[in-house]
Amino acid sequence: MSIDRIVMAFAGSMILVSALLAWLVSPGWLLLTGFVGLNLLQSAFTGFCPLAIVLKRFGCAPGAAF
Repeated sequence: MSIDRIVMAFAGSMILVSALLAWLVSPGWLLLTGFVGLNLLQSAFTGFCPLAIVLKRFGCAPGAAF
């Protein structure tokens, strides 16, 4: 699996988990949803993604974006 797909799967999972926690536990978990969304937005414009850097160091195959 390429870094691009791992990043998208991780971001999607984090958004779903934080939305579920906001529904079940506390609305404060929506801050995590916002953080993930902002990180996705800034990586779309800058190409900088902290998770992609970590995955590259672990030897994951590069994709088209990262």
